[in-house]
Amino acid sequence: METSEILAALSALAHPARLDVWRRLAEAGPCGLEAGRLAIALDAPANTLSTQLAILTRAGLVRRQRCGRRIVYRARLDRVTDVATALTALCCGGRTCANASRT
Repeated sequence: METSEILAALSALAHPARLDVWRRLAEAGPCGLEAGRLAIALDAPANTLSTQLAILTRAGLVRRQRCGRRIVYRARLDRVTDVATALTALCCGGRTCANASRT
């Protein structure tokens, strides 16, 4: 994973509102949530939520899919796993170490 991709993901999640959006989508699982339901669940104005979703989508952390007239958003858990893996790969110069197994 490129440094720019890691930075984009971390930067997107570094904002409290975007982290809340991502968490809510992660909780929704593979079914995802429509933008309107997400706005209600987070008590967020539609235009603000739209901006947050766009940033998360550009960072590769959220995927959107049109289903008829609806747009469903889903968290990309694989992408967050990729970021965590890339960061922990830097530990101990890529060698297995005690820190890699700590929780």
